[in-house]
Formats: sequence, C-alpha cells, structure tokens
Amino acid sequence: MSDAAYVSVDVEASGPNPSVYSLLSIGACIAFEPATTFSVELQPTSDASTPEALAVGGLELERLRAEGLPPEQAMREFEQWVVQSTPRGQEPVFVGFNAPFDWMFVADYFHRFLGRNPFGHKALDIKALFMGATGRPWDKTGFEDIATHYGLDQQALTHDALEDALVQAALLRSVLGELTRETTS
Repeated sequence: MSDAAYVSVDVEASGPNPSVYSLLSIGACIAFEPATTFSVELQPTSDASTPEALAVGGLELERLRAEGLPPEQAMREFEQWVVQSTPRGQEPVFVGFNAPFDWMFVADYFHRFLGRNPFGHKALDIKALFMGATGRPWDKTGFEDIATHYGLDQQALTHDALEDALVQAALLRSVLGELTRETTS
C-alpha cells in the first residue's frame, strides 16, 4: 500500500494568478476512489477578471457573490474533506493536470484564509509525470496526447471543476499503471 493518497484537484478562477484574481470553484476526488468527491463554488474576493477565464468556466461573478461560499468557509470545508477522505496511514498529495496553475490558487487560499494547507508542499503534475513515464517531450504532454496514449479519447475537459478532477484522476491512474507495469516487468 502506498503512503500517498492522490487527490485529483481542479479549479476555475477569474484570471491567471491569485494575487489579483479569485478562485471561483474547486472540484476534487480521491484518485483511486473516484466516487469520493468534493465540489464547491466560492464568492469572489474582488471584481478582477479576464473575459477568457470567465468564458472558459462559464461562471458568473454576480451569481457567485450571491450563491458561492465565503472563501474561509469553502477552504475549511475542503480541508475537512481532504482530512476525512484520506485513508488512515496515508498523506494527501495534490494532483493536477497543469498542477502549477491549480496548486497556486489552492495553496494561496488555504494559507490566506486558514493559515495552513492540508497538502503541505506535496503536489504532483500529471503532465510532468507522463513526460517522465514515457520519455515524451514537453510539447507532447497535452491533454489529447495523454488521453490518446491511454485510449481515453472519449474523455474531455469540460472546465467544470469536479468533472475535470474526475477525468484527471483517470489519467493519473493510467500513468501510474504504466509505471507500475514497467517496474514489475
């Protein structure tokens, strides 16, 4: 048994960085127990947004101001879910597809609103893992490249944070499965 509980996380935000823009939604699942999920929409922390970011996720700042959770409450609920969903004896590892983007928002919000991060400094990027597992160059680690490699062509990223976290978990399981087969053969 691994000492890591891989938590697939995807976010949607109002722009490219957390110092100016808002984290708007978080979706997560335990990668090897994908029925164990978490999803939340957050109230924006500012009016700053880029049209591209809002168009990609289809989220509206006005609706989120009224219906989203305050960031502190959302991060507290996410932290509780991470802690409760991590199997005993394992530590949660944040996993993302293009993890640097998602990680910077999640880490910032955990520290800004709770003063701590249940993931510590543990984050894994699926694109980089695929590159290492297959020897493919960076420009061949896009979503379509990885999905095609593993026969997951029917999968798509919808920019719904929970749906994307579930798709990412399938990609992670495939890459780790390939690594396991190589290690045992």
